[in-house]
Amino acid sequence: MLGYIGAMKIVHVASELFPYMKTGGLADAVAALAGTLADLGHEVSVFLPGYRTALEHADAKRAERTCRIKIEMGDAFISGDVWAFSPRKNLKVHLICREEFFDRGHPYGTEERDYEDNADRFIFFAKGAVEALRLSDLQADVVHAHDWQASLVPLFLRDAERRHGLTLAMKTVFTIHNIAFQGVFPARMFSRTNLPDELNAIDGLEYYNQINLMKGGIMFADRVTTVSPRYAKEIQTPEFGCGLDGVVQTRADDIVGLLNGIDIAVWNPAVDALLPARFSAANLAGKAVCRMQLLKSQSFDAKFTGPVFGMICRLTDQKGIDLLLANADFFLRENTRLIILGTGAKRYEDALHALAARAPHKISLCAKHDEPMSHLIEAGSDFFIMPSLFEPCGLNQMYSQAYGTVPLVSQVGGLADTVTDADADAANGTGLTFPATAEGLEDGLQRSLKLFADKPSLAKVQKRGMDRDFSWAKAAASYEQLYQDSL
Repeated sequence: MLGYIGAMKIVHVASELFPYMKTGGLADAVAALAGTLADLGHEVSVFLPGYRTALEHADAKRAERTCRIKIEMGDAFISGDVWAFSPRKNLKVHLICREEFFDRGHPYGTEERDYEDNADRFIFFAKGAVEALRLSDLQADVVHAHDWQASLVPLFLRDAERRHGLTLAMKTVFTIHNIAFQGVFPARMFSRTNLPDELNAIDGLEYYNQINLMKGGIMFADRVTTVSPRYAKEIQTPEFGCGLDGVVQTRADDIVGLLNGIDIAVWNPAVDALLPARFSAANLAGKAVCRMQLLKSQSFDAKFTGPVFGMICRLTDQKGIDLLLANADFFLRENTRLIILGTGAKRYEDALHALAARAPHKISLCAKHDEPMSHLIEAGSDFFIMPSLFEPCGLNQMYSQAYGTVPLVSQVGGLADTVTDADADAANGTGLTFPATAEGLEDGLQRSLKLFADKPSLAKVQKRGMDRDFSWAKAAASYEQLYQDSL
């Protein structure tokens, strides 16, 4: 069945795509958007680097080589292969393969540092996707590039059209999933792009005597999007723009913030196979079972009656770990339980391990990646903490509401767009929000104790959250409209 507009040929280019490669929300967002658009009847293609994990996936075992590509990289030509397979109706995944660049255990680098050849790797990937489009004669309506790794696709596409005298796509879209990661490289890497010299200037890729790949996507795509309305405004300010706020301001008329959705086939407590018991807004009995199992999994008393706080994130500056550590006394003092799942910076892992060691009967850190555990934390917690200093969209606050877990979030980006404070708006509140400061989190934690003690009010906040529609069907409709408006 088609959506409310006619079927389009839509091409996505991204460095991650679930389940073939995932380090964060980018993989989930691209996979869900592409899959939903395909289900709506559009002809969707996704171009992804030919990572080892992608090639080893069961779906890729059915892949066929569609073409051999020869890519100009400065003074040399580098070859590669394109393999393609169809994981579902109307969706085709294309892998841009070259072992030298992509046969590695991690997409971007080791835990210590980024790969030194990342500029070569992703310039090759972006050029390879455009060349594969040319050779396949796909004739896309929209080519949609995601984050810095694919940000030069709009430029390479128009350059290829100029060189070959043809049309590869009617319109291009570039999405900023996180402006903190921009693809900044030494100026000498510009030669690898083989773009006209005039683009190596302030009105092109040049950035403080370096080149900035994300800048190219922002400046040269037909439309620019971010993953929440508030973030679209935030990145036009010095506080959140990470040095590109002036560049983003030049595209103010063409930039729009569209919220991501969540995959309700995966994140739905009524059908979640990873939970010990299922539940819904109409019957929360299963949530109590999940709470008991969560406490038991950390060797806590399963009959504990105080509030349980959960937190799942990468342990980085962005996620507000310093704000949590500044409020350590709250968790040491109050009759609460705190369960954290995540890995990241060693200093944060060490600090959280030390905090857990001070109160092992109250605080637990699971320093690992564990998908079943993440579902159990979302289902079994009473409150979910997200004290991010910035958050382009965020998914866990949406998962939390779907699972009847009250989100406790800072007032930034997509968090502010998706959580309504229950104290400020008693009729519509679905969580608790606070300024992104240590004092703000302290106030939010104190208010959470009051809400937990008021069981009727707590139940209303939970139900309102569970009744919200965060599905990708709703989110994809916004992208459909954007594409149609662009065309």
